[in-house]
Amino acid sequence: MKPLLIIGSYLSPYVRKVLVCLEIKGIPYEVDHLVPFFGNDRFSKLSPLRRIPVLVDGDLVLTDSSVICQYLEDLEPTPALFPADIRDRARARWLEEFADTRMGDVFIWRLFNQIAIRPSVWGEKGDRALVDKTLAEDVPAVMDYLEAEAPADGFRFGALSLADIAPACFFRNAGWARFRIDAGKWPRAAAWMARTLASPPFAKLATLEDGVLRTPIAEQREKLRSLGAPISADTLAAASPRRGVMPI
Repeated sequence: MKPLLIIGSYLSPYVRKVLVCLEIKGIPYEVDHLVPFFGNDRFSKLSPLRRIPVLVDGDLVLTDSSVICQYLEDLEPTPALFPADIRDRARARWLEEFADTRMGDVFIWRLFNQIAIRPSVWGEKGDRALVDKTLAEDVPAVMDYLEAEAPADGFRFGALSLADIAPACFFRNAGWARFRIDAGKWPRAAAWMARTLASPPFAKLATLEDGVLRTPIAEQREKLRSLGAPISADTLAAASPRRGVMPI
């Protein structure tokens, strides 16, 4: 099988979700490591919202992480990314949606964006008041919900699935913004996410992510290649960033 092409940054939670699923299924892939906002005009044609990840499989182009993961599930049904029971499957899809929308807003745009993306990509100072409000109000509400959903042990529906993968992806970025789950307040959620992040696909990707985290943007592709990442020969990266068409 010719490797699938994934366009997007190893440091993106949405790209991470797709790469974890590819690792679980053993589907060969390569990555055009493209930092958010740095896509060129060719990237804009593939991703009209200028968002990552993008999957390219021959003449098929998909530009949403959930759509991509469903495609991977259809392409290679085993191991499954969703539980077998129809009710559990629906519930798993909801947890994926909750992660991608609510957790994405809280942990990425309100937290990681202010602390990491704005300074490194745009040279702007983050909004400290927004960060403080997010940590005091929004994060506890998210954690309360995850605590209620967390299994006593193992994964949410037995085997590792997108119900576990999608939420866990955001805690990698939150950790880089110096957030840690308070195991005293949310013990089940903390243990659940720790188990998920310790699973082999997450652990494999974490080595690459940690290796490139503090590398200047212009040097990240070569750094990843030196670490053994399957980096594509071609890239759609531009020299400077531009904003997407959707409001943040």
